[in-house]
Amino acid sequence: MNEPTTPAEAPNLALVRDHTVYACVMGSRAFGLATEASDTDRRGVYVAPTPLFWRFEKPPTHVEGPREEEFSWELERFCELALRANPNILECLHSPLVERLTPVGEELLSLREAFLSRRAHTTFTRYAASQRAKLVADVRIHGAPRWKHAMHLLRLLLSCRDLLRTGRLTIDATEHRDRLLSVKRGELTWPEVDTWMSRLTAESETALATTPLPQSPDHPRVQDFLTRTRRASAVA
Repeated sequence: MNEPTTPAEAPNLALVRDHTVYACVMGSRAFGLATEASDTDRRGVYVAPTPLFWRFEKPPTHVEGPREEEFSWELERFCELALRANPNILECLHSPLVERLTPVGEELLSLREAFLSRRAHTTFTRYAASQRAKLVADVRIHGAPRWKHAMHLLRLLLSCRDLLRTGRLTIDATEHRDRLLSVKRGELTWPEVDTWMSRLTAESETALATTPLPQSPDHPRVQDFLTRTRRASAVA
């Protein structure tokens, strides 16, 4: 059960309640890997009214809640992270499970390709390397990795490889569901899983040489969208 909302938290939660332009379900349910025990992870984007930025105390860049496993970003922060090819943010834009979508949210989704660039190779593989190091440490200390984390890392590596190959980000892992879930259940050995990770990493490196992705994201297009959204919010 969530903790009671404090007076200081109430305005932040009101931003999510009243100004969300895009909300979706992420995690295993969006990836096609859900089981009966899976949580429902919700992510969203809200647009803080422009007058709130005219105060000394700025609106929050992100808000947790009000529901369990729910997290939202303010539009500008979300766009900043997407332009940097943050894996979690890019995948959020491609969820097949959309729960709320306003006209502003529709335009945000129309910018999916504007956020994609070869930077994704660096951010995805860097994040994957850090997570893989943690799994290796688990094997060394405990004799086995956290298998659920190993499954999600493999899914991320699959997504990265296919993004570089096609220029399109696809988060649905249904094609690999059976084998990925066998990893989650610990039915593959760590050497088998580690070898799969190495192969996917190498395939991403190979795909980078011929990827159709541009060198950089379309920053001016995103800036134009954000500026127009801020102006409209100022007079709303």
